[in-house]
Amino acid sequence: MTSAVLLLPLLASALGASGHGPDGPAPLVIVVQSSRGETRIPVQEDPDVGAAVPAALFVSAIGGGYSVENGWAAVSIGGRTFRFLLGARVYETGGTLRPLAGGAAFRRDTVILPLQFVTEILPRAFTPRFRYDRTHARLTDNAPAAVVTATKPAPVRDPERLPNGLRRGHVVTVDAGHGGVDPGNPGMYFPRGMSEKHVNLSVSLLLRAELEARGVGVVMTRTKDTLIDLGHRGSYCTAMCDLFVSIHVNSLPRRAGFNRVRGFETYFLAEAKTEDAARVARMENEAIRFESADEDRPAAGLEFILKDLQLNEYLRESARAAELVQSYLQESHSGPDRGVKQAGLMVLTTARRPAILVELGYSTNRDDAKLMSTRATQKNLASSIADAVVAYLREYERKVGGPGPTVVGGRAGNR
Repeated sequence: MTSAVLLLPLLASALGASGHGPDGPAPLVIVVQSSRGETRIPVQEDPDVGAAVPAALFVSAIGGGYSVENGWAAVSIGGRTFRFLLGARVYETGGTLRPLAGGAAFRRDTVILPLQFVTEILPRAFTPRFRYDRTHARLTDNAPAAVVTATKPAPVRDPERLPNGLRRGHVVTVDAGHGGVDPGNPGMYFPRGMSEKHVNLSVSLLLRAELEARGVGVVMTRTKDTLIDLGHRGSYCTAMCDLFVSIHVNSLPRRAGFNRVRGFETYFLAEAKTEDAARVARMENEAIRFESADEDRPAAGLEFILKDLQLNEYLRESARAAELVQSYLQESHSGPDRGVKQAGLMVLTTARRPAILVELGYSTNRDDAKLMSTRATQKNLASSIADAVVAYLREYERKVGGPGPTVVGGRAGNR
């Protein structure tokens, strides 16, 4: 153990802080290609581990075994077992303890493994079965397809379930922020004539297409350049709605270094815990100045929301949906993950279902602005959010045993 630990500084220096080596930064996602098909696995940057992958997802992709016991995570593949001591930069195989640039760790309820295991350890241990292409971030598993000898008839697929495992009947409301006379933020680095409202609508329409392709029904608050009052947007998420997703673009006022800040973050409704979250809430809530006085506007102050126990359960679900969106957006966003945040966002107060607001990036940053204003990367962002929504709905089904709330009212339509 002592000799292994002494090797760590030298090994970490050789591999770099992320553990990915001298050829460049860690990829946003790795692709595992095998006879079972192709699996995309997000890579996350952890302050303690460095670049890492979710253990369960990766092991499933390579057809291995996986268990956690007594502080060790064990990965079994090809008759060989690799044991990672959680929280330490060492692993054991064949009775020998070896150093790592970044160890395995528990994050929330998930074990993450160092990317070094994918890029170096497996290919070295199982040559020529595994080959890692660093240029394309692709791990190829050359093992032949397993021979199926079972004679049991194939299980009959539940007709109520979609190919992705979801039950039929889920509905999500997609809200394209701002619109009409409310341009949102001007989009400092967007192409001429483009402002936040245009990006929000473009990504929202792509998100609708991605969700519908996954079998999820979609209600849009707007499908064209029109203004919908903040207090009315949430009402599109009716009793049949499972989740409200509002799409926005962040920005910063001019100050020293403002245009270097970039990245994505997802909000749910609660008291703001940081000044930056409070700033975002003020910025988004300012849209009310474009609205005419409306005596019928729903009253839904934050204090009222937080006192309602049923709605508090929706807030807990909102936090989970936000976590999943943040996790999945790592696949398609080149900026940093700025985390899940909470704030008193008016647009979320009237959604009587789990509700989140996604800030896709900063229009005051050149790289983020290019990513958000380019059609191909807009589609990638929409696809990642759709995958996160499907993952959330699967979890939702496991909790409640069905596709969504009982319909007690009429169906909301599109404007």
